[in-house]
Amino acid sequence: MQEHLDALEERMQQLQQAMRSAQLARDSEQVKQLRAELRRTQRAWDALFEQAEDTEETPADDEAHRAPAQKKPAQQPPVELPAREQVHQVLTLLAVPAAPKLISTVHEAFFTGALAPSRLTSLRRDEERSYRSAPGARPYYLCPALTSDLLSPARGLLTVSTWPLEQRIVGPLSARVHFLTGALNIADATDRFSGDTLPLPARHLLLHYARNIPGAHPSAPHTTGTDLPVDLTMLRRAAQDELALHAASDSTTRAQAATRARRQLDAVGLLFGGSFESARRLRSVT
Repeated sequence: MQEHLDALEERMQQLQQAMRSAQLARDSEQVKQLRAELRRTQRAWDALFEQAEDTEETPADDEAHRAPAQKKPAQQPPVELPAREQVHQVLTLLAVPAAPKLISTVHEAFFTGALAPSRLTSLRRDEERSYRSAPGARPYYLCPALTSDLLSPARGLLTVSTWPLEQRIVGPLSARVHFLTGALNIADATDRFSGDTLPLPARHLLLHYARNIPGAHPSAPHTTGTDLPVDLTMLRRAAQDELALHAASDSTTRAQAATRARRQLDAVGLLFGGSFESARRLRSVT
């Protein structure tokens, strides 16, 4: 829960800085949009903070009033997190929009419990209904990525509402940029394991990234299942080198789309995309 509070606080700082920049540029419309987003983020922070207070441990004084001779109950297996919490864990690790299949694969590699892609089928619709019924009541929402051209929901890509708008938009180069960024973040996530303790699903995932990035996989004999399948240093270097070719152009496209989105979409649209009617109007203009 603490990491959610930290993310919301960081987002509020980003919004405040963006408001100052927009004010200096005398862009009153963007200031209005940013202020509304800041208020939603503040409400989400307040709700999460209150939830954290309610779930604090019972004080030691209360323990003294309990029956002293009670035996400790048998240890229960860990409770499996709801699907939305599991998805949030994965997206926080990847830090890029991701499809259900990738989310499930990464979850298997680095987290406990099962997360089948089928459990994510109705998740986005449920999140949108929840937001419409009580905007800002949750600390975060799982929402679709938005396309840079029509600002409509990108098919099959999930993001987190607390991410900057630019991070939730996908353009023509974003798929490759996200793949390379994901490779770097997956490599970082494996640092807490040694070569002998790295789970097999994580090794397979690393190998998948390495085989699809030029120069990331050494031309060595096939390794066994007990060996680290890739050279992490080589993987990082190759991913960073290719990322440098695409990142600037992709970032410009997404930033321009974010500016249009803040001007054209309402609060719901900024999270869940514009309506199909709006998309058709944009298509007719372009």
